[in-house]
Amino acid sequence: MKRVGIKDVAREAGVSASTVSYVLNRTPTETISPETQQRVMEAVNRLGYVPNLNARSLSSRRSNLIGVLIPQTEPGKELMFSNPFYGELLSSIEYTARQHGYHLLLSGTEEDQDYLGIARTRGVDGVIIVGTYPGANLNALKSLEVPIVLVDSYVKDEAFHTIGIEDKEGARMATRYLIENGHRSIAFVSGSIRENGVNIKRFQGYCSAMQEAGLAVEEDAVYSGTVDYEYGIAAAQEFLSRGRRQTAAFVTADVITMGLLRGLQQNHVRIPEDVSVVSFDDVYLSQMAYPALTTIHQDIAEKGKQAVQLVLNAARSREHHHTECILPLRLVVRDSVCKRRDEG
Repeated sequence: MKRVGIKDVAREAGVSASTVSYVLNRTPTETISPETQQRVMEAVNRLGYVPNLNARSLSSRRSNLIGVLIPQTEPGKELMFSNPFYGELLSSIEYTARQHGYHLLLSGTEEDQDYLGIARTRGVDGVIIVGTYPGANLNALKSLEVPIVLVDSYVKDEAFHTIGIEDKEGARMATRYLIENGHRSIAFVSGSIRENGVNIKRFQGYCSAMQEAGLAVEEDAVYSGTVDYEYGIAAAQEFLSRGRRQTAAFVTADVITMGLLRGLQQNHVRIPEDVSVVSFDDVYLSQMAYPALTTIHQDIAEKGKQAVQLVLNAARSREHHHTECILPLRLVVRDSVCKRRDEG
């Protein structure tokens, strides 16, 4: 069957092909009467015309595609699918992009994989990278000459726009809440603690709150692994094997916390009566856990929305003005912490 083209629509509506193009693309410099616009759209519907996106991108030099790269910083981990944080973030990015006529190209990359090659071969109009670290791959992206937004990254480079949260302050807030509830020996449970990463900032916030309260940061109170449910279960076993010395834990991701709860409860440790827990992220599952998690809330949907908006604003202006966006945090109190009355 012959593909319906823009000239077919023009003949059906009794207008020129350029008028059809102006109507479909909503060209702001052209004034088309409402009656003409209606005739064109009726012709489009009657003929079942579908725009040729490849041709449109060639003529406009835009692909209407935003590349989203999620480096796999923990080898072998399917982070996009095992951690609900990524699901919420990607849903927001996709929805916001679609509302503006854009689509996503999503790629989970190995940490040493060529970011530039992936982005260049797809001809994207902008790139969003989630949770990356400094390195040659990131620097190579500067040659793309499209807007690049780094989400949850502590890379300091004027070539990139950034959006994130105050991870250190959030961790400090969480740990301080446990201290205010009478806990003096508090575990820190986290994914990999790496320089220039989110988890080291959260570790620094934990240490800061402990030190401000005159409490020691004990070496055997620190647990570090991978950001997933399975590690949470493993951390619970390790916590028990170390003698269960802490009465509370600050955990740097809800997905780890849910595994930790499961592992402790399987061993008859009561939450929060025996061990209180404050988590981080406030993913939608955190209120469904048992008990419901007291956690640091970050607006994950807003983070995704703002990341897309930064790409679009930069693409439209065609000028580079580095933008940094920091979103607020708050403590959500639920059921996973109780006051420790026999301490302090």
